[in-house]
Amino acid sequence: MKKYIDFLIKGIYAGILISIGGIAYLAIENKIVGSFIFSFGLLTVCMYSFNLYTGKVGYLLVNKINYLLELLISLIGNFLGTFIVGNLMRLTRFNNYIETAKNIVNIKLNDNILSIFILAIFCGMIMYIAVNNYKKEKDVIGKYITIFMGIMAFILCGFEHCVANMFYFSIAGVFSFKVIYYLLVMILGNSLGSLIIAFYDNRYNK
Repeated sequence: MKKYIDFLIKGIYAGILISIGGIAYLAIENKIVGSFIFSFGLLTVCMYSFNLYTGKVGYLLVNKINYLLELLISLIGNFLGTFIVGNLMRLTRFNNYIETAKNIVNIKLNDNILSIFILAIFCGMIMYIAVNNYKKEKDVIGKYITIFMGIMAFILCGFEHCVANMFYFSIAGVFSFKVIYYLLVMILGNSLGSLIIAFYDNRYNK
């Protein structure tokens, strides 16, 4: 039981840190700078070995079936972390962050589901590459530059990251059955994208 509680706590921390990256992105008008600072979220998740679903799902191929439970608990923790931060921010003076988040959310919810799924796949690919390179790369510069470039790429391209979007939905105060449906599609897309690259990595890149 303690092991699963640890998974949940590490998932919550990951959600909090991704949310902090999201806050920075909302606060900075320049998208390039904002996407660069957003990288703080994934960088700290990797440095502290927190459980971010999109950083872990690609390793499903090299783990036993009970790894699915770890992924699920991590995802629940990610949601709790983003939900906590998003709603705490709604109590602060930064109303402009909320309005910016609402605009981002509206773009996503007005998109069609196939588009969301495809964009989530590409984000999943980037996340696996960034996290896996951080774990395997011995060169310090190479280890960190993939994190920053990966995050900047998925944000500037407009790809869909399920955990980051959990934060945007939370701070915007937008929750509905449609939001849940879209989040599930994002989760599936992120998972598939990550597994696509993980399959190649495990099969051909040894």
